[in-house]
Formats: sequence, C-alpha cells, structure tokens
Amino acid sequence: MTKAIVFHETGGPEKLLWEDIDVGDPKPGQIRVKQTTAGLNYIDVYFRTGLYPFPTPGIIGMEGAGVVEAVGEGVTEFAVGDRVTYGGQPGSYAEARCMPTMKVVKLPDEIDDTTASAMMLKGLTAHYLLFRTYAVQPGDTILVYAAAGGVGLILCQWAKALGATVIGCVGSQEKAELVKANGCDHAILYRDEDVVERVKEITDGKGVPVVYDSIGKATFMSSLDCLQPFGTMVSYGNASGKVDPFDINILAPKGSLYVTRPTVGTHTATRELVTEATDRIFEALISGKIKAHVNQTYELKDAAQAHIALEARETTGSTVFTI
Repeated sequence: MTKAIVFHETGGPEKLLWEDIDVGDPKPGQIRVKQTTAGLNYIDVYFRTGLYPFPTPGIIGMEGAGVVEAVGEGVTEFAVGDRVTYGGQPGSYAEARCMPTMKVVKLPDEIDDTTASAMMLKGLTAHYLLFRTYAVQPGDTILVYAAAGGVGLILCQWAKALGATVIGCVGSQEKAELVKANGCDHAILYRDEDVVERVKEITDGKGVPVVYDSIGKATFMSSLDCLQPFGTMVSYGNASGKVDPFDINILAPKGSLYVTRPTVGTHTATRELVTEATDRIFEALISGKIKAHVNQTYELKDAAQAHIALEARETTGSTVFTI
C-alpha cells in the first residue's frame, strides 16, 4: 500500500498520522505521480489547525516533485517517466498521488527534485508578490518580514536581483547574518529594535513603497506605519494570528495607503498564470539569481516533528520531506 500523512481532525502536530491510502488510477485529465520529495509551508499549519478550512480526513502539503507513473484519458502533455513538479495543489504529503495536470509542470534537467520541492509554492508566492501584487522596480526599498524563512529568503534574493534595496525583519543575529548573505541590505532584529523607527532611519524618513508581511496580527499596524504615501501593505500570511478588523479610514491620514491580501490560488488560477510564474522561477534558479536553501530535511513519516520545529520558529530557509 501507499503511505501518506493523514489527519482526521484539526489540532496539533500529533494529529498527523502515517497511514495507508489507496491512490488508484488517474481519472481523465489526471496523472499519477510517484513522489520523491515534498515541501513544508506555513499554510500546512493553517490547514492542520483549522485556521483555513480543509476537508477531513485529508492529506495536506502544497508542493512536491516526482515522476509520472500513469496518465489518464485525454492527457497529452505528460508521459510516463517525465520528471514533474508543482505548487499550490494540496495533497503532497504522500508517497504517490493522482492529480489534475493544470498546476503541474515538467522539471528542467538542471533542477533537482529537492530544489523543486523547496521552491515551487514558495517561488510561486515570491513571484506574485514581486511581479504582480507590487511590481518591484530598480531603486525601490522594500521591507520583508520573516526574511529568513522559506519565502523570505527567496524574496530577498529575487528583489535584490531586480535592483531593489531590501530590508529584512528577523528574530536573531544568526538569521540576520543569513539574510545579509542572501540579498538583504539591512537586517532589523524585531525583538530588540523598533521596526518603524529603523525603517524610517534607513529611508531618511520617507518609508518604503511596499511591505511584505507574512506575520499578520502582531505586525499589521506597524507595517502600515513603515509605508510612504501611496504605499502598499501586502498581508500574505498569519504566523501570529489573523489580522484584527480595522477602520479603513485610518489609511487616509497614513498616506492614502493600499492594503491587499493576495493568495497563490488566484495567481495560479489559469494555465497561463502557472507557466508565466514557473518559467520565471526556473530561469531565476538556472541563472543563479535565486538559490534554494534547504536547511532542514525530514523523512515524510516525521512530518509532525517538522511542524513542531516550524511553529517554534526554529527553522530557516526551506524544509523538505524525503519520500
């Protein structure tokens, strides 16, 4: 039988169980992928805890890589033996899976499976943040929260390659050194420094045109105060909890600000959007503009331990499961 991490009810990491599943044959329009690796992302925690709805019993995990084992009726763009990868398609915590082809792409020979699972969902996220939510331009100064995390490190590297000055918020000196080695011009230790004051100091009082905030509740208001007039507050995560309801009128005196809450689902809703993003991700990886930092690996059966480390903020870069 095929094994997978299954959860039957929401709760803590102990709800993640290593169980047998029946994968079956791919339906029309689907492929069956024998997975080699899968990625860990904070959205997996949101699903497991119930912050985001997810059907149970269910298999979480939003990115992976492997080899096509079988193709369903009507599938012409993939063949048995193709190396493939994907992001944004729940169910990657499994040894094998059947899935629609819409978000699956062939993996270039230059990119290994571990890199793919470290980069796909995170890369798709970084892509829509940098190119679509707010199009970063040369000379921009941007603020990135959780800069030492999986998405954060990609954001720092890619934004630097685009010609931006990057300010990163981190929780320790060790993480500060990591982000400075990966495109970050200034590291703010948020536990020891006032983020708003440091941003204003770095920008000569102007503030930044965009804040990329994956923390949520704890940082939302200070993120607004880091923005220059007409700045864009991008809230794309809830590591500290959901953002509290707020009076939209505060955006006017703070500088006619913009606030958005994007999601990878909208930005991968069509095949064209998927390939636009993955083409850029693969080019950036192959050219060396961005690199995957796989700083933690676990066997898939130990997914609960990986979730504990992630929630304790003990991880940096990407965490990949081997299968």
